[in-house]
Amino acid sequence: MSDDHGTDFDVPHRVVSLVPSLTEAIAVSVPGLLVGVTDYCTHPSTLDVPRVGGSKYPDVAKILARKPDLTVVNTEENRLEDVEELRAAGLRVWVTDAPATVPAGIASTRRLLAGLGVQPDWLDQADQAWADTEPVRATAIIPVWRKPWVVVGRDTFAGDVLRRLGVANAYADHEDRYPRPHLDELNASSADLVVLPDEPYEFTPEDGPNWFPGKRSVLVIGRYLTWYGPSLVAAREHLAKALRL
Repeated sequence: MSDDHGTDFDVPHRVVSLVPSLTEAIAVSVPGLLVGVTDYCTHPSTLDVPRVGGSKYPDVAKILARKPDLTVVNTEENRLEDVEELRAAGLRVWVTDAPATVPAGIASTRRLLAGLGVQPDWLDQADQAWADTEPVRATAIIPVWRKPWVVVGRDTFAGDVLRRLGVANAYADHEDRYPRPHLDELNASSADLVVLPDEPYEFTPEDGPNWFPGKRSVLVIGRYLTWYGPSLVAAREHLAKALRL
């Protein structure tokens, strides 16, 4: 099977994952295959696998010590220099692209799991759960960081998740995928909603009223907004309930 860049691989027996959402997908679908994951791989909650550092700054020596026959990375979450170092050390690296839509994320994960020799039922369930797109009923700002403020822009998985729920992204036409507008600009926006995930920045219920007093704010589980693994099956129901649209 081939990764998102067309590189062919044999079915592996020892995998290190540097992508939290794909860690969850692999752990749920092929128990026992993972031999190393990042510090940010929080799901499934029962995951008990050696840690190899962060997604952006993994400990290459720890990865090599796990003796993987495949390491899974993502073009947005991981740095090219780390990938090159892993390859220079002789490791095979499965590269996934950052998906711009829900179907693209599911397809990429399906491709990876097929390369691992499985096609779990939850992939079809996720496809069905996210097949429909609701009419636009709100326009939102979606911060993912502050100090500086960073928001979801064009061609992002999170933006497509919300659009399918009937929420347009106020920065969907911005030239950047993750713009860095000033807070004054965000508050001057005509958007009537602010969606605050609890990761990668841990926003709290108080942050919306404190920073965006003139807009309705909603705190959501960030994993349901940005991960393209088994959490997609439950994500739509959770987000729709939280958004109250």
